[in-house]
Amino acid sequence: MIPLPLARIAEITSGALSGMADPRAVVRGPVVIDSRAVEPGSLFVAFRGARVDGHDYAAQAVRAGAVAVLAGRPVEAPAVIVPDTTAALAELATAQAASLPNATVIGVTGSAGKTTTKDLLARLTARIGPTIAPAGNHNNEIGHPLTVLKAGLDTRYLVLELSARHIGNIADLARIAPPTIGVVLNVGTAHIGEFGGKEAIAKAKGELVEALPRTGVAVLNADDPLVHAMATRTDARVTLFGRGEHAAIRADDVTADERGRASFTLRTPSGAAPVRLRLYGAHAVDNALAAAAAGYELGLPVAAIAEELSAAEPRSRWRMEVTDRPDGVTIVNDAYNANPDSMRAAFETLAVLGRDRRRFAVIAALRELGEDSEALNTEVGRLAGAGGLTGLIVAGPDA
Repeated sequence: MIPLPLARIAEITSGALSGMADPRAVVRGPVVIDSRAVEPGSLFVAFRGARVDGHDYAAQAVRAGAVAVLAGRPVEAPAVIVPDTTAALAELATAQAASLPNATVIGVTGSAGKTTTKDLLARLTARIGPTIAPAGNHNNEIGHPLTVLKAGLDTRYLVLELSARHIGNIADLARIAPPTIGVVLNVGTAHIGEFGGKEAIAKAKGELVEALPRTGVAVLNADDPLVHAMATRTDARVTLFGRGEHAAIRADDVTADERGRASFTLRTPSGAAPVRLRLYGAHAVDNALAAAAAGYELGLPVAAIAEELSAAEPRSRWRMEVTDRPDGVTIVNDAYNANPDSMRAAFETLAVLGRDRRRFAVIAALRELGEDSEALNTEVGRLAGAGGLTGLIVAGPDA
């Protein structure tokens, strides 16, 4: 974080100093929402949640070293009192992003694969400059600004993941840290119940490319018609990735080993190089291509891109985590959220990983699918039924 005195934080957020807060006291970061994560120099942001109210931990946060609390009501600690802590956090992050002198902001969105692609891309950018990227999937109205606030004056690349549950969400996030490069992976069925259809999801995801400047680059999936069509929604230059010959960045000669890890030839306008992924599942190829396309636009040599992609291992929790136990059992943990598209990819990967072995699956009914919920969950049931499983456990409501 770029250090800021409390007086400046109050000015940015239209807040008022309270609790004997020293206007000259300097917040050096990190900005946190969990009092257990406070470090000396922190700013603790108090949110009222469904079960816990962060305001109740204000004094504890200051005792742990926080300079002050960004709060929605007076607390027993030095504080900046604001009308809305979520809005104030966004305002603070927006001001900080505008103060980054040399940072290139890269946004990644899509119905599936955002976190893996973000992790791969952050690995590529770290090769050429100091990089900030979210841990896990901090991609909403709270996690996104918290990630931006981790950046400092030396940050050269800010790789951000943008999610949406409603039209306008991605546009709001893009205003906090305006992207120069926007990567759109796919338009699937995640949160389709919230949006009402894939066309609405495409409209929401396309807000990322609409936010790009004329000098920016839209990195689009040529194999997804709804994503490819977003080329008409931006003034930025467009580069395509995919499996077909019409993609500038593509994968040729794709094969997979006995554990479902893909190898392919990465082809670009300036040459080719072999890639052998350590990530599981055929869908990892598309994520790798998206990251490669953005890295290529940043000027990374093809050989360097291939080298980094081949060395990358799963970085965020609960996404195709594969553990081989000493007793010969292999556990595949792909439990972070789910949608029909990711479930299909998971069953396909399980079929490869468990070839000639007994295979069991533990699943639950998918949510946020709206009127299509019954049909889409039935389709997931068919995928499971056709997956050659020895046993299936379905847990929770609507099991």
